[in-house]
Amino acid sequence: MPTPPLAARGLLLDMDGTLVNSDAVVERVWRRWAADKGLDADEVLRVAHGRQGHATMAELLPGRPAEVNAAENEAMLAQETSDVEGVVPVPGAHAFMAAIEPLPHALVTSADTALAAARMGAAGVRMPRLRVTAENVSASKPDPEGFLKGAAELGFAPADCVAFEDSGAGIAAALAAGMRVVGVGPRAGDHGPTVHVRDLTGIRVEELPDGAGIRLHFAETATATA
Repeated sequence: MPTPPLAARGLLLDMDGTLVNSDAVVERVWRRWAADKGLDADEVLRVAHGRQGHATMAELLPGRPAEVNAAENEAMLAQETSDVEGVVPVPGAHAFMAAIEPLPHALVTSADTALAAARMGAAGVRMPRLRVTAENVSASKPDPEGFLKGAAELGFAPADCVAFEDSGAGIAAALAAGMRVVGVGPRAGDHGPTVHVRDLTGIRVEELPDGAGIRLHFAETATATA
């Protein structure tokens, strides 16, 4: 059965895994960190996707002082920002971003501004004018704060927005904010998004007449999961 389209007023976009594939550098950085701490790297990566670094550290090393996590997070951000080898666009990202350029949309990412600029630039993906980055929130995904701020920036109620996410933490954050979620890529399907697509080639964006909003159409390979 075809997946029904979703109607929205605004779109909120995660970056890593959704618009750009940065898995290569994420794995390099977090595997080094895991080895240094004597932790299982695969378990670390299972937790790390979608979160700010200090939040990952707090979950994996409970009881460690927050200031230690913050300092290591700063060092890790510097490593990630300078290492863009292997950062590429998710299939369909360029066409998708061109289609939504005149429509209300914002980036909601766990990266800070410098890292977001580095990765979007490396992948050649257009940076949205409106952005909610790590500097703009007090809590990392899966907390909904970033998505709620993104909806407020667009001037729409959360229920009128559709979020695009790839990770469990990100999908949980958007759902907690009261949004429908398009899960993008192989990680997303296990976390209960509203619709799951393999990549951004599976989406067609329709601008409704007279400012009535946006309709998202999905390829036959998409699945409605919630």
